[in-house]
Formats: sequence, C-alpha cells, structure tokens
Amino acid sequence: MLSRIPYPLEKGDKLRAFYQIRELSKHHDLIICALHDAPPHPEAYEVLQAFSEHIYFFRLRKTGIVCRLIAAVISKQPFQVAYFFNRRLSKKIHTLVARHGPDHIYCQLIRTAEYMRNIRIDKTLDYQDVFSAGLKRRMGVAPWYLKALLKSEYLRVKRYEKEAFDFFDKHTIISYPDRELISHHLSEKITVIPNGVDTDYFKPVKTGKTVDLIFSGNMGYPPNIDGAVYLVREIMPLVWKEDPGVRVAIVGATPAQQVRALASERVIVTGWVEDIRSHYAASRVFVAPMRIGTGLQNNVLEAMAMQLPCITSPLANKALSAIDGKQLLIGRNTEEYAEHILSLLRNSNMRKNMADNGYQFVLKTFNWQSTGKMLESVIVAEKIK
Repeated sequence: MLSRIPYPLEKGDKLRAFYQIRELSKHHDLIICALHDAPPHPEAYEVLQAFSEHIYFFRLRKTGIVCRLIAAVISKQPFQVAYFFNRRLSKKIHTLVARHGPDHIYCQLIRTAEYMRNIRIDKTLDYQDVFSAGLKRRMGVAPWYLKALLKSEYLRVKRYEKEAFDFFDKHTIISYPDRELISHHLSEKITVIPNGVDTDYFKPVKTGKTVDLIFSGNMGYPPNIDGAVYLVREIMPLVWKEDPGVRVAIVGATPAQQVRALASERVIVTGWVEDIRSHYAASRVFVAPMRIGTGLQNNVLEAMAMQLPCITSPLANKALSAIDGKQLLIGRNTEEYAEHILSLLRNSNMRKNMADNGYQFVLKTFNWQSTGKMLESVIVAEKIK
C-alpha cells in the first residue's frame, strides 16, 4: 500500500517503493495499490506491469482532501494522515484484500496506516522517515507565522507515529538514527532497511565538465528548498568572493518559488530533467547542505555512484555513516562548506581521491539487491507475538 504511484522516480518514497517492488517481485506475487492526487504518468501502469499482474491506482480528489484537512483541525488527526485517508477508498481497498487474500500487507509511510489499521493479516509498516523529526527541524527555520502550525502538526504526528506502531506486526525504517526517534517502548524491534542505489544506472561517465557544483533532489520538498537557498544565499557568496567564476546547478523537479528565484548567470535552476545522470556527469562537485529533514539522502548516493566528490551536512551523514575526510566532506557551518568547495575545486587529486573512495563506499554498502533481501526476510518471518 503506497501513498504515491512509484513512477516516475522523482521523490524518495517513490524510489524506495519502486526498487523494493522490483526486488520482491523476483520471488513473490505482488498486488500493488497506490494512491494519487494528480494524473498518473502515462507510462506508470505499463512500467509496473513488469512486476505485477495486479495493479490498482486510487485517486484522491482535491475537494475530498480539503474537506478532510478541515475536519482534521477538530479531530486532531495529523494532516499527513488526513490528506491521504479516504473512507470510500478504504472500503474498496478492503474489498480487494478480501478478494486476493494476501499472506502479507506492506504499507509505506504512516500516511497509509489507517487503511490497514483493523485488517487482521500479518502486516508491516515502513516508517521510512520520521516525519515528526523533520517537522521539529522545520520549526527552527520556519517564518514566525508558520511556527504554531508546524508545532501543532509535529505533536500530532509524533503521537500518531507511536500509535501506528501497534497497528502492525512488523516495522521497518531507513536508518538507525531515525529508529532512535520513534517514541515507542519497542522501537528497538524496528528493522533498519536502508535505501540502495542502482549502480547499473548511476555509474561513472567520462565527459566534459560544464558546471562546478550540483545540488539535486525534489526542489518542492522543504528540506531541499532550505538547502538550495542556504547554498546560494549564504555559502556561495563566500565562495564567489574567492572565485567569482564558480557555477552552480540546482537540479530537480517542481522547484518552489524560493528556488526559482535563485537563478542567475552563475546559478542554473533546471526544474524536472528526463535524465539526471547527464547533469551529474557534467559537474565537478556535489553539495547537499541539508539542515532539516530526516532519512537517507538518495541524491548523495547517486552522486557517489557516479564518482562525484560529495560535501554534505552532519545531519545527512547520520544515515550514511561515511567517513568524513575520506569518503565525503562534512560542512558544519557556512565557512566550512565554502572552504570544502574551494579546496575540492582547486585540487584535482583531492577530487579524484574523494570520488573514488565514495564510489567504493556506495558499491559495498548500498545496493537494492541486498536491501531487498533484508525486506523479504522481514516479510516472510513468522509473525512476532
């Protein structure tokens, strides 16, 4: 059960779902149920047919979403849950469950937990990210007029993350630091299953370099918006003071207005690109100055897999556990980010060593085949009493 159709792969939850489906389909018959609030990509159904004969898309209508969000103000249900839960669709999904009689149900994110709350079949909740932690970090950088709303949602989501634990028999999450943030007395029983990277797709490409720095991701996602604005408005002025010619590419779907406003002669904002690999290949250094958000940064894994030297934050590296100074560089403040950027751009040997070490780290630690087997072992295990 998914809160989004897992194609195209422009968001982290879609990416995780797509590759988990691909791996599980090798040994199991799957029934794919996915919600959507916008028209599906015209190729989505056909792409997913490679993994399942039973694919169901359920539309969330805008009017229903608005009504549920208004009702959530009174009910105290998290907006993250109210947005996606529709009682009419729930009945349809329950009918499908009765018809197919699955041995196991897998729900991605707390957004889908309500649909399977009362179904008595062995089931797993994939928290993936800890939404409450992301909301708490957003409160620290949000404008004053949003702080009260974010605090209210933070408290609701934190309570629901704990409550939803008891709806399910098994639980997974993307990293150990995220697991520590789930406030349930049995949280240590949550199985950590990291994301992988498709190293057959993301692999080193030798081509000319036309851009110095690249930051990629869904640019409508608040942590990425914050990271892009921080990079261009605060870090880059220090870099440009030393080297005015440095060029930056902000690459990713649905850029928010704050991101689009960053575009200039020295900053490219692309929006959605059909093949992000060409942008990675044309760049010298990858930088992801993440200050808020949780989970594993897929963009860092992709850049490492394409043999780009990477700079990121202590927050982002918590889930990666890469070695600072060897497999990537960590920026702890604005000045340190600028120093790392200038050092890598000025030293080709340093760039090569960092890129090679990061590449070997990703190949050894993050691949979808191994994480798929980890998920399969959770699903087929006997129900935890």
